[in-house]
Amino acid sequence: MEGKGRKRRRVKMSRPVRIRSSDFRVDHFDEVRVTQSASPDGLYFTTLRITYYKGLRVFVTFPYSPTLDTRHCEYVGEVAAVDVLGDHRRGIAIRFLMTLNPAA
Repeated sequence: MEGKGRKRRRVKMSRPVRIRSSDFRVDHFDEVRVTQSASPDGLYFTTLRITYYKGLRVFVTFPYSPTLDTRHCEYVGEVAAVDVLGDHRRGIAIRFLMTLNPAA
């Protein structure tokens, strides 16, 4: 989420996030990670998964809780950046494109 086009500052924030594939051309995945930072426009987390690439569309539940109804926290997102961090980890920046909440 660094670079041109970013309008709001990210803040360090450790919250659970659920990311699911939405592109039929990509193997289905569904993972829960913890954010490292977030803003109203997107978030950043790390993963060992190599499936992510810039431009990939995903479904995002943020914040995520397996015990609560989180439908009001669902978004369509797009991978804005993939950082290779070492130790097979990647940093993933996701930009929120739209909410899936019809009331929003």
